[in-house]
Amino acid sequence: MLLPLPLREAYDYRVPDGMALVPGDFVEVPLGPRRLIGVVWGPGAGTVESGRLKAVVRRFDVPPMTEVGRRFVEWVAAYTMTPPGFVLRMAVSVPSALEPPKPMLAYLRKPDAEPPPGFKMTDPRKRILALLADGPPRTPAELAEEAGCGVTVVRGLAEAGLLDPVMLQPTRLGRPDWRRPGPALSANQQGAADDLRERVTSGCYSTVLLDGVTGSGKTEVYYEAISAALEQGKQALVLLPEIALSAQWLDRFARRFGAPPAEWHSELTGAQRRDTWRAVSKGEVPVVVGARSALFLPYPDLGVIIVDEEHDSAYKQEEGAIYHARDMAVARAHLGGLPIVLVSATPSLETKVNADSHRYARIELPSRHGGALLPDVELVDLRRDRPPARHWLAPSLRKALTDTLAGGEQAMLFLNRRGYAPLTLCRACGHRMQCPNCTAWLVEHRLARKLQCHHCGLQQPLPHACPECGEEGTMAACGPGVERIAEEVAELFPDARAAIMASDTLHGPRAIQEMVESIGRHELDIIIGTQVMAKGHHFPMLTLVGVVDADLGLNGGDLRAAERTYQLLHQVAGRAGRGERPGRVMLQTFMPEHPVMQALAAGDRDGFYQLEAEMRLEAGMPPFGRLAALIVSGEDPTLVERVAMALGRAAPRSDTVHILGPAPAPLALLRGRHRRRLLMKAPRSTQVQPLIAEWLDRVEIPPAIRVQIDVDPYSFL
Repeated sequence: MLLPLPLREAYDYRVPDGMALVPGDFVEVPLGPRRLIGVVWGPGAGTVESGRLKAVVRRFDVPPMTEVGRRFVEWVAAYTMTPPGFVLRMAVSVPSALEPPKPMLAYLRKPDAEPPPGFKMTDPRKRILALLADGPPRTPAELAEEAGCGVTVVRGLAEAGLLDPVMLQPTRLGRPDWRRPGPALSANQQGAADDLRERVTSGCYSTVLLDGVTGSGKTEVYYEAISAALEQGKQALVLLPEIALSAQWLDRFARRFGAPPAEWHSELTGAQRRDTWRAVSKGEVPVVVGARSALFLPYPDLGVIIVDEEHDSAYKQEEGAIYHARDMAVARAHLGGLPIVLVSATPSLETKVNADSHRYARIELPSRHGGALLPDVELVDLRRDRPPARHWLAPSLRKALTDTLAGGEQAMLFLNRRGYAPLTLCRACGHRMQCPNCTAWLVEHRLARKLQCHHCGLQQPLPHACPECGEEGTMAACGPGVERIAEEVAELFPDARAAIMASDTLHGPRAIQEMVESIGRHELDIIIGTQVMAKGHHFPMLTLVGVVDADLGLNGGDLRAAERTYQLLHQVAGRAGRGERPGRVMLQTFMPEHPVMQALAAGDRDGFYQLEAEMRLEAGMPPFGRLAALIVSGEDPTLVERVAMALGRAAPRSDTVHILGPAPAPLALLRGRHRRRLLMKAPRSTQVQPLIAEWLDRVEIPPAIRVQIDVDPYSFL
């Protein structure tokens, strides 16, 4: 019996008389004084006498976890060096879904019923009766919301005998219809769609890169793969990197298939997660779209996996079980013998190298759909084209904004930095406002009148006086965030309709969708935002994109800094000129000679990838080498340092395996925990997991210290 706890092995339990269990069954079992959910993993080991075994309490009436699902849990656990029980917890993330759903109370209007004497028919009561005049039964909450009153009004009508109670089972989503015709595809799109349909129909494992420029219609192409899976009666999974992208995607999907898919992400309510998990396990949900955790839902018959924007770093989970959802999705497809489609205009270098070496298949869409042209990209050299003092938009970008607005078109200003300013300091003594829990500056959010840490979430009011020297009126904001750019835009273009589009100003996917629709209706002239607006959106009247600080992601010495910066800026640039009007992109930079900037200006994506691959190959870095990190953390910095040094002394070393560190992490203090990092570098053919396991066995780790293992690290913070 495998339990969803950080346990490395299954436990034996006794099956009571009259209970039949098979591998994969979900059960309730005792563990000490508690009762826990477990999954039957196979026959017992037989190492405990039968008389000492505790009995299984009950079996839940849900389909068992499939063999592929159990093998996937084991594979992820082995690869990430995470206890299998910990991975199982991600697969059994909604324990309440194992219980049968409770019927919901709803009401119908009682035919020919008259109000009792003295019962006053108020306007809210009349509205509720009108809503139920010829409609289906509805819950009290639904009636109250639509009638604009409280649920007590509904209960009052029921007590007066004007409503009949009925019990409803939780409603299910409509089923997407693969028979509905999609939009007309170009010849290139049709060829790509036919290829994907054939792969899905064959029912065999394959990994294919759908490599298309921004605006080439990749989504409509992979919809055909989903259609093929539905035609065969199988399920489809679509992973999106950020839930912010989902609202527009969901509407588009519903138009194509006549019904929405099921969603899976952190914004869902507990009831929604419960109903979705149970419906997926019973095969009642044909299509799931979700964040990385959707990969661990209990699919009984998965037919295809789509990983949209496969290059996005949001697919890497950095807490708990550390894994990359794209890589785990490829493993899930391989175990299940089904095709997986990796979709991107700027593939990760790992994926591109796999496609170049024919380990993955590649389908290309080299041109925009409908004849739209890719935008021209210009480099604005900030060493020569300087913004005025305490301003951030260069004169050439200001002129371009003026011309764009005069032409009745829209502009987008991109800065991947939330808030008003990234640093606040005292002009009198130089004190900098820093988070007490993290090695990070507090970011000023002037609209909300607060300072905030973007790592641990700490918030505090803007200080009137310096907390160090006590001087008043000396606190100064340094550097720009999107709020400061919006302030400059309001100063320059007071008549322009402008808005900020960032994760802390738009809460939830629906708020973002409302903003997207507002932009599409041309109710806004200038949009200032972060990476929330960088991809997945289509604005026909948006012809100018200005990147305020194109160099922002190139600092810090991160292995993938150049690659990530190129991908992000390429995606941002792709928002311009997607309609009939040509687009223009202006990148403000202090380093116009940098290979990233040169590649973007020349439109030479493959040239940039070739240069990046050559540098990685020479250094033996991924995808041509292996990396694995150990992150040592704890509240006592002395103890953390002692354990990190012990690990450094015990580290495996050879002519091919090298250990770097221990060294303080760039975020040496995070959420109150002090952190040290060690990095293993090895050839691509090396299996790093056994080396790490042997390494950790040599050092005793105190209970107060946590050692996290990150195989194939993406972040080096």
